[in-house]
Amino acid sequence: MSDFDFGVIADNLPFLARGLALSLWLTFLVIVGGIVLGAGLALMRLSTSRPVSLLAATYVNLIRSIPLILVIFWFYFLVPLALGRPIGSFYSALIAFTLFEAAYYSEIIRAGIQSVRSGQVHAGQASGLNYWQIQRYIVLPQAFRNMIPILLTQGIVLFQDTSLVFVVSLRDFMTTASIVARSEGRLVEMYVFAALVYFVICFSGSLAVRHLQKGRSS
Repeated sequence: MSDFDFGVIADNLPFLARGLALSLWLTFLVIVGGIVLGAGLALMRLSTSRPVSLLAATYVNLIRSIPLILVIFWFYFLVPLALGRPIGSFYSALIAFTLFEAAYYSEIIRAGIQSVRSGQVHAGQASGLNYWQIQRYIVLPQAFRNMIPILLTQGIVLFQDTSLVFVVSLRDFMTTASIVARSEGRLVEMYVFAALVYFVICFSGSLAVRHLQKGRSS
């Protein structure tokens, strides 16, 4: 490690920062889109209409049975064919990640909804609220409070998974670190630095989850 060159990290910091910004931005957009779509899927799975419930369950089980990298390839090649025009690597990855993560968020949200006591629902019905009003004003607010630690944990996993966008030539943080490592001939420095950045971000997120869980239990 006496040969470790910190200068190569400092010299390429702006390039690496742009890659990290892309990874974080993609993570944020997918979390928002995945939760919104996942909430819809969760409500469909809990629907009393069997065809609606079966449709959502089929989607969730299918997506969760397929590797994420395959889903990325699907949307990178198939979405432009379906639309008849290219949409770019970023939007292909965004669509693929959102649809993939929605299947996982839907199960988290479904469990959160089912954790709300049935007495709350009955109270809403007695007050004259319809199904959607009960979900909006009573069930979902309580469910999301219960789910926040698990949603954050899934977000940490998602941030790690964004490194897979290298397959569609997106310059995320891991890709930019690899480019610098190869061009500068400094593999050890760059991959150690990348590992440290991922560790700091993910470990900080884990501490936040732990703090939330302690706050809820106290």
